[in-house]
Amino acid sequence: MRIGELARRTGVSERSLRYYERQGLLAAERTPGGHREYPEGTVDRVIRIQELFAAGLCSAKIAQLLPCLRDHDGGPAATATPRLAQELRAERERIDRTIADLCRSRAVLDEVIDAASGP
Repeated sequence: MRIGELARRTGVSERSLRYYERQGLLAAERTPGGHREYPEGTVDRVIRIQELFAAGLCSAKIAQLLPCLRDHDGGPAATATPRLAQELRAERERIDRTIADLCRSRAVLDEVIDAASGP
């Protein structure tokens, strides 16, 4: 499939898809005319990349992680390493801290809303 179709099917801009390719997150074949051609499985790969970015991972960490995942279900592949697992645990701890910070912020906002709402 061409880049425009991949963008439509995933909701990701063509610009982002080209960025993913430059970062080594996606690979495309080139037609004789120079157009990118992606295999069908790239849809799952792009969705997985989006999920990982949403979790706060940077493109370098995602590039390390992607070879360790199966695109069709996101489960682990045999190439996952103990070092990568350790790094990902650190990322999970960072996410947990961010969630706790957000919960505290929400609690403060709730207090202000209650005070502003009056008796």
